[in-house]
Formats: sequence, structure tokens, C-alpha cells
Amino acid sequence: MGLQKRLLDLSESAANETKSTAGDKHETALAMLQIEQASIRAQLKQTQAQQAVLLKIDPSVKSNSIRNGSLVKTNQGYLFISVALGKVELENDFFIALSAQSPLGAKLIGLQAGQQATINQLTYHIESLE
Repeated sequence: MGLQKRLLDLSESAANETKSTAGDKHETALAMLQIEQASIRAQLKQTQAQQAVLLKIDPSVKSNSIRNGSLVKTNQGYLFISVALGKVELENDFFIALSAQSPLGAKLIGLQAGQQATINQLTYHIESLE
């Protein structure tokens, strides 16, 4: 279920709760609905921010150095510098989508094929940018 649909459902539940006269139980239920609404709004805002970052990436632009939007082949697998989505499967291939602001992403930005970055005692040898 989409986040916007969940917000609408919670708003309807809150409206129904305001019609109730169950005292403390009513107040507790209403407070829980408001907390859930705030949580979903935060998730929706984060998702929209990630979408905005992804929409700015032009896959047709090639670069010799790693930047936002780069697909990087390393000895540890493929990394997609974009937004922090974690492990993603696409057409039976796996890659890690990470943000340029992540510790590893920040170390990779600006590097080129043949260079390397080390984080947490794990070295990533950059084989190519695709």
C-alpha cells in the first residue's frame, strides 16, 4: 500500500475516533494515529527526496571519474552511486545503490578506474565505470 493511501486511511480513522466518546481510550487511540501519521509523512518526504535525486541522474552522461549516477564495477561487485537503497536486483544482476554522502560513496567520488578506496578494512578496486 502506498504511503499516501496509508495517510488517507489514518486520517479517516482519526476522524472516526473524534466521534467516539470513550475517554482515555479515545485519547490514546487518537494519539497513536497521530504518531503513525507523522511517521508516514516522514517516510513520504524521504521517498520524495530520493526520487528527486534519481530524476536528476542522466544515464547517458559518461564520465571518467565517479560521480552521482555512476555505475561502478569493483572487485566487490557493482555499486550505483545514487540514493541509499541497499542491494538491488535488476535483470538477474545485483548491485548496491548507495548515496554519495555515505562513507563509501564519499570515498569513491572523483576516483577513476584503476584506483581504490578502503573502508572498514575492505578495499574496493575500481575496475571500470559503466
